Parts: sequence; structure tokens; C-alpha cells
Amino acid sequence: MSLHFSVLASGSTGNALYVGTEQTKLLVDAGLSGKAMEALAKDINRDLKEVSGILVTHEHSDHIKGLGVLARRYQVPIYANEKTWKAMNHLIGDIPTEQKFIFNMETTHQFGDIEVESFGVSHDAAEPMFYVFHHNGKKFVTITDTGYVSDRMKGIISNADMYIFESNHDVEMLRMGKYPWSIKRRILSDVGHVSNEDAALAMSDVIGDKTKRIYLAHLSQDNNMKELAKMSVTQVLEGKGFEVGSQFALHHTDPQKPTDIVYV
Repeated sequence: MSLHFSVLASGSTGNALYVGTEQTKLLVDAGLSGKAMEALAKDINRDLKEVSGILVTHEHSDHIKGLGVLARRYQVPIYANEKTWKAMNHLIGDIPTEQKFIFNMETTHQFGDIEVESFGVSHDAAEPMFYVFHHNGKKFVTITDTGYVSDRMKGIISNADMYIFESNHDVEMLRMGKYPWSIKRRILSDVGHVSNEDAALAMSDVIGDKTKRIYLAHLSQDNNMKELAKMSVTQVLEGKGFEVGSQFALHHTDPQKPTDIVYV
């Protein structure tokens, strides 16, 4: 079985990603309750008892809400960098030492037949990082929760077969919306979240000949809409000469429903 994935949930209320092969099964984050995580896994016919490890991106609650529960219930190993461990230890409850592993930024770990490469992003957390998954010549990238996409990040994530890419907000919806200015300023900052347009500009620099699918992720429920995000990203990419829909496909993610399992 080739590398495959499902975005279990994506949005400001909770984030989780399943990545697997026949041999190895991983989660990235567990940002919903333990009960919700179990239901989402069941929706894609996967059993959390078989998970080899949970990779943590950062300590914000929408990424770790169910982490402690799953760690204790299934005795699953947890992987995070040292600064993230320090920041989230008091948030996730007691986890046995033998289940706590260090996965530092800009390093590569082997999990069964999946090679996982970590890279830093720009977000207001202790040391946020995301992941590139390699298996049998295929490359799959997840990148959200970043205020911008640097040239360094682009070099690491370029020409992947598939992407989960943040497309958090529409700038005008955010500016005109109900959030206090302090929160708006944080979201718009270099340690916040990328907008639809900025996400598309970053995509235009990393899409390669191998790229077949892009999933728009971590959409704000207050400052974005699925169709608006897709339209905005498509408009920018087509302006850059890409043929969206024929060269590669754009897909939605959802805060409550998993995507179908996709084979990379």
C-alpha cells in the first residue's frame, strides 16, 4: 500500500492529520477531544490502536486538545521538539516518560517505511514546525500556522506530489470582521496565518511537475469561506500561468469531517 493520508479535521476549532502506509500509521496533531479523534478515525476505517506515533507541530490548543487523552488511552509515542514539550507539558497532563520522544526542527526521522523531515515555520508558538513525508519516491507536505512562507521553507517543500497548505483568511473579511484589532494584527503579522492570496503566491513558487493535489487548510470560520478560498487561490495561480484543474486539483478541508483517504 502506497503512502496515503486523510485530513481528519482542519480549522481554528481543531486540527489533525492521518498519514500512513500498510506498515506505518501516524497522526500529525490531535487538536480535538479524544472522543472526536476516535470518531474521525472510525470515519476513515482506521483504528487508533494501530497508530505508531503522534507528531506534534506546536502547543496551541487546536493542535493538542486530545493529545494527552490519546497518549494515555493507547500508549502511543508522542514526538515533539524540546521547546514544544516544555510549552505543552502542563497542558496535556501526565504522559509516561517512555512515550515522550524528541523530534527537533530541521531533522529527519524514520518511522517504519516513512521518512519524516521537519522544518520550522513562522508562528507565535514556542518552536512551531511542520513535516514532509517521503515514501518510495513520493513527497507529501503539510504546512499551516505560518505568517509567511520563507525561501528556506519553499526550498524544503518544493515539488511535492501533494500539499496540505494553509489558506487561513480573506484579508478584507478579516479587516471588516468582528475580531478585536489586537487579534486581527496578530493574524496578519509574520507570526500569524497566511491569507488566501499569500498562500497562492507561495504555492506558485513550490508547485512542480510532480504536484497533483493541493488541499486548502486551516480556513478561518469567521474570516473565510471554502469557495472564496478556492476562487482566490485559483485566480492568483491562473494569473501565474498555472492550469488549475488540469495540472493539479484544488480541494477543500473541513473542521468536522475527514477528507477521503488519498493515495500519494
